[in-house]
Amino acid sequence: MPLIAIDDLSDARLVDYAHLTDVALKKARGTEHGLYIAESALVLERALRAGHIPRSVLALGNTADEALAVLGDYAAAVPVFVGPGELLADLTGYILHRGLIASMNRPELPDADALLAGASRIVILENVADPTNVGAIFRSAGAIGADAILITPRCSDPFYRRAIRVSMGTVLQVPWTRVGDWTETRALLTRHGFQVAALALTPDAVSLRDFDGTRHERLALLLGAEGEGLTPEALAASDSVVQIPMKHGIDSLNVAAASAVAMWALSG
Repeated sequence: MPLIAIDDLSDARLVDYAHLTDVALKKARGTEHGLYIAESALVLERALRAGHIPRSVLALGNTADEALAVLGDYAAAVPVFVGPGELLADLTGYILHRGLIASMNRPELPDADALLAGASRIVILENVADPTNVGAIFRSAGAIGADAILITPRCSDPFYRRAIRVSMGTVLQVPWTRVGDWTETRALLTRHGFQVAALALTPDAVSLRDFDGTRHERLALLLGAEGEGLTPEALAASDSVVQIPMKHGIDSLNVAAASAVAMWALSG
């Protein structure tokens, strides 16, 4: 499909970029599972590598060729809208510092049993509401080597724009899915032979230095929300509670930083 020059904002196909919230994109009409926005050629490339299907691309004039190159086989069918920065900023509400953004079809989330079948180290996020923290945790998981991530119902959506941006597209690379209540989730983990190590400040917590993660063939690291921490149900579903030793009277790290430390220590 040839490049489509934008000189006004009336084209109905531009609606995906017109100040829509993440929630509105998730509920976009005419889609099977909703949409998400991929910012930059790098993130678009990672999305395509993960098998996600683009709906359109919005590019600054000087990045059009790059957009077509990244799209590859999709370039013939996916519209690439090109325009000046000022006009695109009017449409989206922000400056396209990364040169292009793409409207992507959300994929169907994988089945949890299938996801865990070949996994040995996973992360569970309970009620982590800040998409920045979710994105940072995914980036650490991708770098350090978690096989999958499970997300509880009240956890922020990894496909939200900020989570994707902070993760540098890692949320598109690390397999993840949502799970149900703790009764269901504990049964799932038991079925696949996972021991659950919760990161929490409880009186019986073991120092991460003393916890030997290599003893467990399959281990799940459980992380909770900033401030509130893990729920009683989550702690009850855990096999062990661990904490990172602190100095200078500091009791804990930000959950994203703590996740990186704990993942590295338990990576085996």
